[in-house]
Amino acid sequence: MIFSELYGAYYNTVAAILKEAVTHPVSDSELRKIIEKHAFGESIVTIPAAIKDERWQLLRADGTTPVKNIPSLPLSVIQKQWLKAVACDPRIKLFGDTGLDFPEVDPLFLPSDVIVFDRYSDGDNYTDEKYIANFRLILDAIKKRYPLCIETLNRKGHPVMSAIFPEYLEYSEKDDKFRLIGAGSRFGSTVNLGRIISCSPCSDPFEINLGKRNAPRPRSVKFELTDQRKALERVLLHFAHFEKTAKKTGDDTYSVTVYYDKEDETEMVIRVLSFGPMIKVTAPGHFVDLIKQRLSAQKSCGYLAPSD
Repeated sequence: MIFSELYGAYYNTVAAILKEAVTHPVSDSELRKIIEKHAFGESIVTIPAAIKDERWQLLRADGTTPVKNIPSLPLSVIQKQWLKAVACDPRIKLFGDTGLDFPEVDPLFLPSDVIVFDRYSDGDNYTDEKYIANFRLILDAIKKRYPLCIETLNRKGHPVMSAIFPEYLEYSEKDDKFRLIGAGSRFGSTVNLGRIISCSPCSDPFEINLGKRNAPRPRSVKFELTDQRKALERVLLHFAHFEKTAKKTGDDTYSVTVYYDKEDETEMVIRVLSFGPMIKVTAPGHFVDLIKQRLSAQKSCGYLAPSD
């Protein structure tokens, strides 16, 4: 394991205990508070016993320690290599300057070593300076809770202005895109960051109704799945970032329900169709109609514009 809470928490907990014990005897109540803060719930049973019985030989019975200096947990070589590999991902720079530069080691792997299958090729440009600036401003607005004025391109390529109260950002692994989820915008609650032309804090409080939240438009699609060629595994992976339920109905058949936002409906239709005869949509009726319309358009080699 390179990094793991399971293995790392105990070391960090003991280091925190020793940090206090170097300067003064650690009481039982102080010991308990440190463990509750840094370790797991069950650790309150195991760690004090191991320390008090001097099995770890780190604390004496009076709460003092034979350790003379405050312990440090330097990064190992492989940890530095892994962090440097993460720093090579262009998305990491969206969150600010990481400082993950360790000149004495090479990255554990490079972005070119990672091959992602079944991903769209028109992902966001994470190296664009304007995109980075917009992302950081949006992230700051989410943290500090203030509205933004955003100019975006609509589906017809025309610029439109809207005011939105940012709530959170979400990332689609399949689309390789970030989306802003917010409230108050008359154009909907979801904004693709790649379509943003400009972004700035709203100076006029009347530009956005902060008391109004756009009601979410959740929808669901229910389909029967035949588990051939690992179809169930592929479906669960394909819809990993959607809320869903799956129920076994036969030896190799399942009933699956996937929940999604209205803005994702066209994409959902395309995703469901990608599984071919192994999926049969049973509800709702309007989704079945969308499937039929798209199949009919494909059969006639026609073009079907996305629904509003």
